[in-house]
Amino acid sequence: MAKKIAVIGMGQFGMAIAKTLSTKGAEVMAIDRNETIIEEVAENVDMAVAMDATDKKTLISQGILDFEAVVVAIGEDFEQLLLCTTVLMDIGVKRIMARSRGENQRIILEKIGVKEILSPEDEVGMNVAERLMNPSIVSYFDLPDEYCIMEVAPPPDVIGRSLIDIDLRRRYDLNLITMKRSTEVVRDGEKVQEQHIYGIPKGESIIRDNDSLVLFGKRKDVERFIEINQ
Repeated sequence: MAKKIAVIGMGQFGMAIAKTLSTKGAEVMAIDRNETIIEEVAENVDMAVAMDATDKKTLISQGILDFEAVVVAIGEDFEQLLLCTTVLMDIGVKRIMARSRGENQRIILEKIGVKEILSPEDEVGMNVAERLMNPSIVSYFDLPDEYCIMEVAPPPDVIGRSLIDIDLRRRYDLNLITMKRSTEVVRDGEKVQEQHIYGIPKGESIIRDNDSLVLFGKRKDVERFIEINQ
């Protein structure tokens, strides 16, 4: 059975969430006060409703309590986001994810009891800063206790070598989850490069210069691996 998820606030962030959820098979209800925006998103979701998401009776009449989760993605008006979130909590919505823009908003949302807080601007900013500081880093996901999952371009000294030879686990305390490998395909009569998951790498797998390595370990160990093999 498809997950039922409501997304409130059809700005760029909310619309991206709603469309992505739909492509992944979720049953999505998009909510916004702007009828023009609702008309735009309607063809991409199961339900699109122009309404005031701070109105308790209207929310209940739209079956909001039947949804497994509600994402409050209102971006410009934090007072409206707070009021909407509070109403959702009052009527007993099972799971609420709310957007914060900055640390002060995060603190306020935590104070009223929101457990799941989204900070897209902070996450994008951190990713950009990380990539500027270390061009080898493609993307990363922080985990507790200084661990992370990080996608990196292979440093020069490991290109052309096998995973057995590099010995990531023993030398660097890192695990290779998988690799992304670029392959040439023909689209619309033109040759283009596409990256695809390599699968589960074997010890004899050779690292190519256009591969990406998806590593798990402590951040300092990933950085050490990159620095040593430059």
